[in-house]
Amino acid sequence: MNTHQISAAHLSIERIGEIIHQGYKLELSEESRLKILHCREYLDNKIAADSKPVYGVTTGFGSLCNVSIGHDHLAKLQINLMMSHACGTGERVPNEIVKIMLLLKIQSLSYGFSGCKLDTVERLIDFFNNDIFPIVYMQGSLGASGDLVPLAHLSLPLVGLGEVEYQGEVMSGKQLLEKMGWQPITLASKEGLALLNGTQNMSAFAVWALLQSQRLSDWADKIAAMSLDAFFGLTEPFTDAVHQVRPHRGQINTAARMRELLEGSEITEQPKPYVQDPYSFRCVPQVHGASKDTIEYVASVIDTEVNAATDNPTVCPDEDLIISAGNFHGQPIALPMDFLAIALSELANISERRIYKLISGKRGLPSFLVANPGVNSGFMITQYTAASVVSLNKSLCAPASVDSIPSCQGQEDHVSMGANAAIKLYQVVLNVERVLAIELFNAAQALDFRRPLKSSPAIERIHEAFRQEIPFIANDEVMYPYIQKSVDFLRK
Repeated sequence: MNTHQISAAHLSIERIGEIIHQGYKLELSEESRLKILHCREYLDNKIAADSKPVYGVTTGFGSLCNVSIGHDHLAKLQINLMMSHACGTGERVPNEIVKIMLLLKIQSLSYGFSGCKLDTVERLIDFFNNDIFPIVYMQGSLGASGDLVPLAHLSLPLVGLGEVEYQGEVMSGKQLLEKMGWQPITLASKEGLALLNGTQNMSAFAVWALLQSQRLSDWADKIAAMSLDAFFGLTEPFTDAVHQVRPHRGQINTAARMRELLEGSEITEQPKPYVQDPYSFRCVPQVHGASKDTIEYVASVIDTEVNAATDNPTVCPDEDLIISAGNFHGQPIALPMDFLAIALSELANISERRIYKLISGKRGLPSFLVANPGVNSGFMITQYTAASVVSLNKSLCAPASVDSIPSCQGQEDHVSMGANAAIKLYQVVLNVERVLAIELFNAAQALDFRRPLKSSPAIERIHEAFRQEIPFIANDEVMYPYIQKSVDFLRK
């Protein structure tokens, strides 16, 4: 069994991917245990010794920050916070992203700046280690006071409320605790706020999207290379000297990748009667490369975010400070998530143009990639589908982060809408995957019309593996199952 120790050590996005996809279990390091205990002890002593109001600890929340709460109601205050804030709606957040949320919340609380009790953090670890997925809904967060609504749903089962999915069954939080033989967590002062404040919902979507982005960016290069060879395209535009005079890193790396993918192709060695390809082939380094650079930038921002404490107020025991500020505000990651959606959308945008060229009956390829066009429509409508998805992405790429609707009687008067940016980004990722899958479906078909010539060993290996799952289409067939199989192929 693989185990990841929660500590102050840097948690990279790649490491998160390993933990989630390779079934790691979590445990707290001794350092983290001591930090959590130290912070909680400091907070309890501060409340007992100081009559000065502390936001969210001995006061109400939001615009109710001036309402003092008696010591005998502090625990009830936290439960009420969780119940009243669980206002989610829409589709469920996928379990994979919920699991990332749990990991990021545990990591954030482990720094000892949040005031959570040790047993609360340990119960979150129990959820993670046992694949218990709280039911969280997509919509409801403004991404400002953190992800209040989704994190309320994430936290309710700790106290026997809300719902979870466990072993494929949806049950109430109370039923889960009974099934596991656990007592509900008794929340102390500030704990509800520590659980609900924070950017773990937005950040989990961003981490998931980045992990998918790296995979899809790699596939975009491979599929573009297959399409280019099938289209009898030119490789001269990938010459290194061209890109060294405009040295964007993503552009240089993409050109090198295209050269590598196409090395040894019999098709590229054939003489060509033309000197240029359409931009969707010729400008792959510039377009794919720009998306790569964006992915790298967004990853650097999200990397900082997932290694931060983002709840409020921030408790700093060593400095004897409890400060209500704004580390929960999602603006630093809302803008990059909007940017990432745009960058990924462009991978689909240029992919759809290559699909269009492949079915256009040019350069010796049959119209719509079918041997007998007319009675057969072939791949005609695959391009329609890709165009529909690409058009939807253009709507989804309108930035969420430029919007703000004041809330909480004006106390929270600027919000990031980062959760909406996250939802749109999630949809764009899935759409890009679909368009790339459709391009691969077309490219493999087109390449078969170049026989007996062969592409490069790298491309032929992909083509051979693809043909194990999806056949050559000789005459019209029902196409949608093959599109889904192509999507599944990209996920293997």
